Amino acid sequence: MSQSPLDAPSPALNPDWEKLEEKPEFRALLVRKRQFIVPSLVFFMLFYLALPILVGYWPDLMKTKVWGEVNIAYVFALSQFLMAWIMAYLYVRVAAKWDKSAAAIIKGHE
Repeated sequence: MSQSPLDAPSPALNPDWEKLEEKPEFRALLVRKRQFIVPSLVFFMLFYLALPILVGYWPDLMKTKVWGEVNIAYVFALSQFLMAWIMAYLYVRVAAKWDKSAAAIIKGHE
């Protein structure tokens, strides 16, 4: 049984990762990713953990009514859904740029 050209592994799908990681462009891409991911993670975790901390230490503040029976704690809890969607949207936009950069680096490596 002979192999067709479609069966052969593509160099773009299986690059030499050891040589690729030595390239300055690849290292710069990793730095750009880290510069977005680490601060985003820290911000998101602080925002997420702020609700139980605020409710635990300042319950009277969090019981303050904002609109009818809706208090600050409910508003803050609902804002976490919004924040998750915003963070996901931002990540998808930035990750698309990283994917293009990675593809260009791999293509230039071939």
